[in-house]
Amino acid sequence: MNEKKRGARPRRISAAVLIPSFLGALACSGPPPPAGSSHPAGAAALFSRERVTIAVTDSGLGGLSIMAEAASRMKAARAFRGVDLVFWNALFSNDSGYNSLPSREDKVRIFDASLRSLAAEVKPDLILVGCNTLSVLLGDVPFARTADVPVLGIVDTGVEMMAEALSRNPRAAGLLLGTATTIAEGEHRRKLLAAGIEEERLVSQPCPNLVGLIEADWRGEEAARLIETYIGEAADRLLDAGAPVYAGLFCTHFGYASALWERAFARRGLTLAGLVNPNSRWVDALDPPARRNRFPETEVRARVISMVEIPAAVRDALGEWLRPLSSETEDALKNYDLRPGLFEWKSLLKSD
Repeated sequence: MNEKKRGARPRRISAAVLIPSFLGALACSGPPPPAGSSHPAGAAALFSRERVTIAVTDSGLGGLSIMAEAASRMKAARAFRGVDLVFWNALFSNDSGYNSLPSREDKVRIFDASLRSLAAEVKPDLILVGCNTLSVLLGDVPFARTADVPVLGIVDTGVEMMAEALSRNPRAAGLLLGTATTIAEGEHRRKLLAAGIEEERLVSQPCPNLVGLIEADWRGEEAARLIETYIGEAADRLLDAGAPVYAGLFCTHFGYASALWERAFARRGLTLAGLVNPNSRWVDALDPPARRNRFPETEVRARVISMVEIPAAVRDALGEWLRPLSSETEDALKNYDLRPGLFEWKSLLKSD
């Protein structure tokens, strides 16, 4: 990859090369697909119901921000009589996470086991994979391909937002920020290239160890210093240091620390054209204008289920961020349901 050469004028982005957005999938009309299909169109069937159960899953706690916004907006939209939101922590061990697993196959097998356990325990009408690390694996996860409940990832929403931004500003560069797994998979980059964005406009930056620091203190100096380190590394690979940069926050945790990202760009002397955070646009799908005001009010209930302990300090820190959006989500995190052994994972690791 050559990130030091700028090519010809950007091509016009073709919508046909982008997978339909989650918003488009939910807004579409027509009957749901047959059982066994996890095509996004199945999500449209949600709005024929009075009460729904929606599960959000993540390899950490970033997806709680998505659940909190969904709780707030669905309560205001009144499209359902009742909504049960369940956050399913797919993290299997506090000593190991998906990014530290030795092979992609291990990640796929363990995430598949988590999804099967989620479906059996929660019986959701829709599963949102609020995690880029796990979303990039979905195409190879057996459950996601065969389930009779829609299983939708977040990657395409972020790709669409970045493609739109770079199309509006032909001089701008796109900085793709994510976990080690997300960046190594290269899914965002491949889809942006397919959408007509030149490779030399894209800089990919893995951000290992940042998730834990953000969970512990999303305003803290430790997270701030590491963010500044990663922005510095990425800046050295920009073709034009004076060009505006769109920063793609392709980890759901990163949005907690939006102010720290903005500060890092300012300290580096870079022009931040905007933070590309797909979390909010993803929630747009649960609040299409045509579906609003079906009921006088919507009862929203929230639960958090985890097989690993969530330290009190983390619950307090994230709770402070979640509270203005959804007290239900904050309370669910504070009083989370600890279920050790919720799904088996050790036997799924490849033997040496």
